[in-house]
Amino acid sequence: MEIVNLQNTETFTYQKEETDYTNYEEQVKNIICEVKKNGDDALLEFTKKYDGIELLSESLQVTEEEFNRAYTLVSERVIQALKKAKERISSYHQKQKVYSWFDRDKASMMGQLITPIEKVGLYVPGGKAAYPSSVLMNALPAKIAGVEDITMVTPPNPDGSIHPLILVAAREAGIDKIFKVGGAQAIAALAYGTRTIKPVNKIVGPGNIYVALAKKQVFGDVGIDSVAGPSEILVIADETSEPRFVAADLLSQAEHDELAQSILVTTSMNLAKSVLDEIDLQMKRLSRADIIRKSLESNGVIYVVSDIKEAIAISNMIAPEHLELCLKHPMNYLPLIKNAGAIFLGEYSPEPLGDYMAGPNHVLPTNGTAKYFSPLGVGDFIKRSSLIAFAREDLMRLKDDILHIAEEEGLTAHANAVKVRF
Repeated sequence: MEIVNLQNTETFTYQKEETDYTNYEEQVKNIICEVKKNGDDALLEFTKKYDGIELLSESLQVTEEEFNRAYTLVSERVIQALKKAKERISSYHQKQKVYSWFDRDKASMMGQLITPIEKVGLYVPGGKAAYPSSVLMNALPAKIAGVEDITMVTPPNPDGSIHPLILVAAREAGIDKIFKVGGAQAIAALAYGTRTIKPVNKIVGPGNIYVALAKKQVFGDVGIDSVAGPSEILVIADETSEPRFVAADLLSQAEHDELAQSILVTTSMNLAKSVLDEIDLQMKRLSRADIIRKSLESNGVIYVVSDIKEAIAISNMIAPEHLELCLKHPMNYLPLIKNAGAIFLGEYSPEPLGDYMAGPNHVLPTNGTAKYFSPLGVGDFIKRSSLIAFAREDLMRLKDDILHIAEEEGLTAHANAVKVRF
């Protein structure tokens, strides 16, 4: 991780290195085609090939017995923590609900009908680690939106089971239909269906490069939340910031994987050097130190700038997934923030608080897409239908205006559809 002293931020440009995914894309395309063609047989074949696990069609779905056993394998303390997280996440997302509305003018009526998406597929990463928080963050907004049919897919462990934490989180979130399949083949099954897994209308949830590319390829046949990239954090700090806190927050993001990005933008060279010292010190006692080291070497950087406004200008250009304002008066700078997935204000609002317990969703736009995407929420699981109901006299009042526009556009059949009524 290097320190870059930016004397002139006006000439600063930011562009992440492009990665060539051509080989992955072709492989994903072939997997999707096989699943569309051979259904369950393809799922079982790919599960054996990529996960080394032999399953039967009838054992793809998690049983009630497996749910019950999971509760005996997870400590009561963790179960209570998940329940508390569920309560806070649900409370936050309840406030996002929107409702149908109707507006009458004499005999006419216009409005908006809100309906939930009927069937949603939820992908949850598995294998090396368990992410019960991802289950809650994806499932609860869907439930609050009113989605009745949620199908969850997740890669099985080497013994063919699903991590008990995943099952407990799913049950707490109200999900009963879970299938033991992962990767691009799981996305294909959700999109097009097999004998065992029924197709859905929208797919959400994070995953590896195969999952991300599969979601991209099936988009259009089904809806998706977004194509997620590696996780990111950008911390803005000054000379009043605590180096230990800043270092710890950068490290927390770097441990996701080698491609994760950790950026510090500060007005203090002394703080920059202190943070580097703290990173070296704290990393020695962390379990994923090797991953962190590679991540920081490849994608970590510290920018030193002249003032906080310049720091925010850089942040807006990068549009980070997570933005921390580790400043004495962070609210003063909030109006200047234009692009960020989630904003953490003050030194006691670390990024892991948002990941697990605060309440806002941790499924956030990455790779600069915060310039036009938002966090996952209830709005991602609803549809808006326009409502129009006019009486004859109301249509009569607008008839001539409609005809003028339609005829000017050369759409005479449009004009005729109004004329014939009079």
